[in-house]
Amino acid sequence: MKALSIRQPWAWLIVNGHKHIENRDWPTKFRGRFLIHASKGMTKHEYEDTKDFAGSMGVEVPGFDELKRGGLVGVAHLYDCVDQAESPWFFGKYGFIVDSAEPISFVPYKGQLGFFEVPEAPVTP
Repeated sequence: MKALSIRQPWAWLIVNGHKHIENRDWPTKFRGRFLIHASKGMTKHEYEDTKDFAGSMGVEVPGFDELKRGGLVGVAHLYDCVDQAESPWFFGKYGFIVDSAEPISFVPYKGQLGFFEVPEAPVTP
């Protein structure tokens, strides 16, 4: 199954149904279900900026130390890639439009750039 690394707390916002667009500098032709991998790195500054932005949308994110990092945290369905959108969550060159996102039990896993393959065996809802 394909996976995509996303920095926290953006990954948490997607898997919990708050954010429906993942911003990227590159387009994709991929469509379908994919795993969401939470990147290992997250600075306090990145966390605070994202927390403030999410708060402006009425969403409270978990504390810095509560966010799982360095592994698989959810699944979602990517159904489109756009270069413009009305959503306040869109601020990239391209937006991967997702739905049906849900968290999964955390599975430690090394991330990669772009979409990458993960065996389905370690994944449980």
